[in-house]
Amino acid sequence: MDLGSGLLVVTLIGGAYMAWNIGANDVANAMGTSVGSGALTLKKAIILAAIFEFLGALLVGSHVTDTIRKGIVEVSLFAPTGPAGADGPLLLALGMLAALISAGAWLHVATHLALPVSTTHSIVGAVVGIGVATFGLAGVDWGTMLEIVLSWFASPVLGALLGFLTFVFIRRRILQSEDPAGASRKIGPYLVGLVVTIIFLSFIYKALKNVIEAPPFALAVGVSLALGAVATLASRPLIKRADAHPGGPYEHVERMFAVLQVATAIFVAFAHGANDVANAVGPLASVVTLARTGFQEIATTVPVPLWVLLLGGVGIVLGLATLGYRVIETVGRQITEMTPTRGFCAEFGAAATVLIASRMGIPVSTTHTLVGGVIGVGLAQGMAALNMRVVRNIIASWLATVPIAAAFSMTIYFVLRAIVF
Repeated sequence: MDLGSGLLVVTLIGGAYMAWNIGANDVANAMGTSVGSGALTLKKAIILAAIFEFLGALLVGSHVTDTIRKGIVEVSLFAPTGPAGADGPLLLALGMLAALISAGAWLHVATHLALPVSTTHSIVGAVVGIGVATFGLAGVDWGTMLEIVLSWFASPVLGALLGFLTFVFIRRRILQSEDPAGASRKIGPYLVGLVVTIIFLSFIYKALKNVIEAPPFALAVGVSLALGAVATLASRPLIKRADAHPGGPYEHVERMFAVLQVATAIFVAFAHGANDVANAVGPLASVVTLARTGFQEIATTVPVPLWVLLLGGVGIVLGLATLGYRVIETVGRQITEMTPTRGFCAEFGAAATVLIASRMGIPVSTTHTLVGGVIGVGLAQGMAALNMRVVRNIIASWLATVPIAAAFSMTIYFVLRAIVF
């Protein structure tokens, strides 16, 4: 087997390993609060996540990706005429392989410790390591890195704020009303409409953008609001006719929110598969393209073959099915006590935050945002409702993600270079 074929085979394994770890760590983004609240059993959550993560990755996962995601390192530096010299394209391929292995390894460690970390930040940290190892500190776009660092703070704060406000509203208008079941019948249809509006807008800007150009914002908002209005009208008779729960009015309210929570979780799983599969298949697709040119040329963007998307989708499903329960336990049960009402508020706050941030061009992390939403819901019940030991461990893991992934990738990159050259 020649060098190119050997490198391609090892990178395929590295891509599958990364996808497996993405599924293992990130499935909690979609299903953690649903399992924690009891809206779904762990088995049902994994089955739903597997179906919709796979469909998201395969159907609307990006068919074209940046050679180096997020613009952390200028890809032209690896051109044969660039500072890396004639071996630049081969060095880039080795760097992508090192990035996959190191980011996957850090996610593996975090999952073993049951800590929810950002898969995107993991791959970004790994790419930073490759840039520094190849070109020194000047090889990294520190302005882009600063934006990402700021998102560490913006994501959880925005998610916590919206989760907090949503729960305070529902508690005052429904849970603390004289007739919680009646209040839920009155307000529920409007919440259904709001959820449908947010989900459809998010579908356009977080999933559909991978395959077609997004329509004008005013048109997207108009269509989404119209769908939300239809959902409000359609759900009103269903919610009104719903039988009273034998467990009492509060159980009646929680049952309604469990349905909304599961619907939101399904969408999050679909959107996650569509977006985060790129963290595994992007570097793999880059190496596939480099191998086809005999490691003689580079391109700013590369096509993602369908079989590569399929590999990424299968890897994510295997990851969430085998180890996904560990991080689900942390997000759903260890941060604060979760009910369908609280879980809905956390997921709604996270979905709205990601949508708003995406439109403003702020690179937020879904993981950080959802955990922020869970913390916000806990804060609405007072500090004593939060497990601060778990919160501190999660924040520490977020701060450690980029430097550890960078250190892993630099080490692996140097080893690969020593083997090849």
